[in-house]
Amino acid sequence: MMEQLLHSQPSLWNTLIFFGLGASLLMIVLGFVTYAILAERKVMGFMQLRVGPNRVGGPFGLLQTVADVLKLLLKEDTIPKAADRPLFILAPLLAFAPAFMVLAVIPFSDALRFSDIGIGLLYYIAISGISTIGILMGGWASNNKYSLLGGMRSAAQMISYEVPLVMSVIGIILITGSLNLIEIVNAQENLAFIFVQPLAFIIFLIASTAELNRTPFDLPEAESELVAGYHVEYSGFRWAFFMLTEYVYLFGMASLTTVLFLGGWHPIPFLGFIPGIIWFAIKFSLVVFIMIWVRATLPRLRADQLMSFGWKVLLPLALLNIFISAVIKEIWF
Repeated sequence: MMEQLLHSQPSLWNTLIFFGLGASLLMIVLGFVTYAILAERKVMGFMQLRVGPNRVGGPFGLLQTVADVLKLLLKEDTIPKAADRPLFILAPLLAFAPAFMVLAVIPFSDALRFSDIGIGLLYYIAISGISTIGILMGGWASNNKYSLLGGMRSAAQMISYEVPLVMSVIGIILITGSLNLIEIVNAQENLAFIFVQPLAFIIFLIASTAELNRTPFDLPEAESELVAGYHVEYSGFRWAFFMLTEYVYLFGMASLTTVLFLGGWHPIPFLGFIPGIIWFAIKFSLVVFIMIWVRATLPRLRADQLMSFGWKVLLPLALLNIFISAVIKEIWF
């Protein structure tokens, strides 16, 4: 719908519409980040028998994250004397930009989407891989051994877990015969792929958690041995950019999981009167809650356990899932 509107208007108008849509999506994502951080702190507090934020912004602490962001913006922005200044400044931007770019291909409902390209899934995977460069660049440019170790850990982890992540969705590509995310959602009109590809869903969820550097895979930020990992030398708004990247990717990965495995905007039978965007939001919120739940429950893995699990467990399971998917394709579809 949006694409037809854009093609029917003059080029200047097209540009204004694109900027307007991009700004609107950015505001939505920033709003999500603000309250996802608050929700995470409240849920973790509840699970660990704590109160969580409950002062700033009323009894529920609704403005706690806003206050934290303002504090970060007002803090002094320091750059170490021995750091590689241009790369140090560029790294947070290079980490964040792909996190926002991947959202362009996510279809939020039948009518609400920003770009309908035939290789939407490939675009998401390819663009998201660029963030690894930004994180490694931040670790290198800081000229700090802890930062460098954190950056190298992150690069090794993200590359290792991208392999089973990508291979887990090959089964869906085999069944649908498409890389187009809208076609993948439409193929789930009667049955969500979580029931057809349960093993792929588990692999994808675990690998996406590792891609996000979230507990129990937060080795690049291990406070006990690396102080804070690749962003130990960052402060103020540059540090905030790295944190923003993590939560924007949480938004992106939860959206992609909803699209690939939970049927996107398609409703549960007999509840079709509820708008598709509401269904998408419910499924999306469930995925975000699961990721918060995992963080509040599981301890951090050791570095050798992290790499062994990716290569010795997830990768063979992903290969097995491809074989099973080929059989399902021949028998069922």
